[in-house]
Amino acid sequence: MRFRWLPFLATALVAAIGIALGQWQLHRAAAKDAIATRIATRAAAEPISLDAPVRDAQAFEFRRVRLRGEFQPKWTVYLDNRPHHGIAGFEVLTPLKFAGSNRHILVDRGWVARDPADRTRLPRIDTPSGTVEIEGIARLHASHLLQLGRAATVTPGAIVQNIEPEEFARASGLPTEPLVIDQTGASSDGLARDWSMAQDMGGDRHRAYAFQWYALAATAIIFFLVTGRKRASKPKRNPDGSET
Repeated sequence: MRFRWLPFLATALVAAIGIALGQWQLHRAAAKDAIATRIATRAAAEPISLDAPVRDAQAFEFRRVRLRGEFQPKWTVYLDNRPHHGIAGFEVLTPLKFAGSNRHILVDRGWVARDPADRTRLPRIDTPSGTVEIEGIARLHASHLLQLGRAATVTPGAIVQNIEPEEFARASGLPTEPLVIDQTGASSDGLARDWSMAQDMGGDRHRAYAFQWYALAATAIIFFLVTGRKRASKPKRNPDGSET
C-alpha cells in the first residue's frame, strides 16, 4: 500500500494543535488554582493595618486590611453596569484620606441600585463624616468590564465603566495608593457589600477544555489509523476487473 503523506501530515497537525492547546489549558487551570489558594489563605489571615505607604501592591492583594481615615465624598465615582441579583446598579468608590497623612486610597464601598428611568441620575449615598475605621479586602484593581467606546472622563461624581488607582490619582490630584479596597462589615449607608471571596476561579472549566482538546487529538489519530487500515484491507482490482 502506498503511504498517504497528505492525510498523515493533516492528522499530525491536528493532533499537535490539540495537544498544545490541551497543555495550555492545563497551565491555565494550575494558575487559576494557585490564585484561588492564595485568595483563601490571605482571606483567612488576620487583618493588617495599612499604616505606611504601599511599596509592593502585589504583597497586599487579597489581604484583609484595616484602614483609619476620612472619606472624601466629593470625589466619589460610580462604576456603571454592575448588576446585583439581576438589578442594574453601580459600585460606589470613594477615596479615603488616611488619618495623619496626605495619602488616599480608593474604597469600593458597595453596590446601589440606579434609577431605572434615568441612568445618569446619581443615587443618594450616606457617607460617614469624620474619622472612621473600616476593614476590607485589598485588590490591585476595581472590578473590570470590557470598555466599549470612549472612556468617560474621571471627575467628581462621574459614572465610569472602569477605573484604575493611577488614573484616579491623575484626574483628582490626590496621592493615591495602588490598591482598591472592597469594604466589608455591616452597612449603615444602604450599600450592599456581599463580596464573594470564595468565587470559582475557573480551574475545572480549563481542565474540561483541556480534555476536549486532547480528545480532538486522539480522534484525529484514531480516524487516520482506522481509515488507513480499511484502505489496506480493501481488495485491489486488476486491470481486467478481478480482485487480488
